[in-house]
Amino acid sequence: MTGKDLEEKLPRAMWVRLFIYVVVGHILAAFIYFLFEVAPKK
Repeated sequence: MTGKDLEEKLPRAMWVRLFIYVVVGHILAAFIYFLFEVAPKK
């Protein structure tokens, strides 16, 4: 399966949504990490 085949099976809106979920997921994970690592030291 080439990249062209994959892009034809998944529409552009799906890629945009996937990208947004990944970004939001990483921001949420960083916030939780901040809460448990940085906050208790104060």
